[in-house]
Order: sequence, then C-alpha cells, then structure tokens
Amino acid sequence: MNDQVESFTELPGPAVVVFQDIDDPPAAATFGEVMCTTYQAFGAAGLITSGGGRDLDQVEAIGFPTFVGGVMCAHGYCHTLSINVPVHVGGMTIYPGDLLHGDRNGVTTVPAAIASQVAHVCKEFMEAEDIVLNYVRSESPTPKGMAQAREACGQKIAELRDRVLS
Repeated sequence: MNDQVESFTELPGPAVVVFQDIDDPPAAATFGEVMCTTYQAFGAAGLITSGGGRDLDQVEAIGFPTFVGGVMCAHGYCHTLSINVPVHVGGMTIYPGDLLHGDRNGVTTVPAAIASQVAHVCKEFMEAEDIVLNYVRSESPTPKGMAQAREACGQKIAELRDRVLS
C-alpha cells in the first residue's frame, strides 16, 4: 500500500485506485474501511474494482466513492502485483492517467481530448432525452408518436456527438 500512495503524486489529477481482482471467483474483499480511509488521507478521490468490497456503510460514511464487482464480507490479504499498469475492470481496460466518470450507473472512461466538450453538452444531452420522456409521459402516447420522439432524440444526440468529435 505504501508504494500505491506514493505513486499518487505521479498522476495528472486526483488518484482513483483501480484494482483488477484476478481471483476467479473472488476469494475475499478487495478493500474495506481501513484501505479506503488510507487512500482518502493521501488524496485519492475513489476506488474501482472488479472484485468485492466490504465495510460499505463505513466507506459511504467517509464520503469515499467506490464501484465494486460485488460485496463480500470476507477479509483477505490482497497482494498488489503491479502499480500504474493497465487493468481490465467492468468490461473495459483502464490505463494509468485515464479520466474516469462514475456515478450510480457505473464507471466509464472519457477521452481527454474531448473531456471539456463532453462537460459542455451534458445539459443538451439530457434535453434530447427529455423529448422521449415528455412524449411517453403525455396524455395519450402512441407507438408511432414514440417512434417519432425517439427519432428526434436520436438526431439531437447525433448532432451533439458530431459537435464533440469535430
């Protein structure tokens, strides 16, 4: 763990600890309250793992976001094989220095080249989705009307995508 927290200073922003659990099936929790409190004390902004977590109530109480492959009460003695290497977690490969976005729906990477543009179109993306939501919440939605609303939403999202990628 000492090598991990020392490596935080090498990163371009706040550290997000990402663990790939290579046990299949997982044998013990990848983290708990002590590890998360330690990471937080050294400036980490959160933790992502393909493995299990424990002490989730305590970790939530300290305000340390975690994303886990499962929950496991078993305390283990994890061994960190490598630091600052690509890992495969949640169906994606995460590289050291990647910009990550996580919320209650999961975690994704955001290419650094488009990160600022993505941040600026979030509200417009939600407004595009509102086209469908407002229609299906209306008085008498029909399948044909829903298809039209979905088409309009899709067009707006395609325009946003093209604007961000240009």
